[in-house]
Amino acid sequence: MNEERLMKVLLAPLISEKTSRAAAQAGQYGFRVATDANKHEIASAVELLFNVKVSGVQVLNVKGKKKRHGQRLGKRNDWRKAYVRLADGQDIDFGGGA
Repeated sequence: MNEERLMKVLLAPLISEKTSRAAAQAGQYGFRVATDANKHEIASAVELLFNVKVSGVQVLNVKGKKKRHGQRLGKRNDWRKAYVRLADGQDIDFGGGA
């Protein structure tokens, strides 16, 4: 796969109570990914950026919420999320602290 494409697949890490619990218990980490990314691209991108071994990827589409702004109706964009399971003994540190 093209390395330039892999650098655009992962958009942001998901940091929440749910993803923190999944990371501690099962070694799963959440990422916001490009809407056209597939499981193979996501796994390759995580392995390239974080130097870890990926054992599995689960992907889901999140539908955008419908919102009102006064009398006008609007809708937020749809987006895609991926849960990446790492091999045993692997870890990703998003804190960046020393």
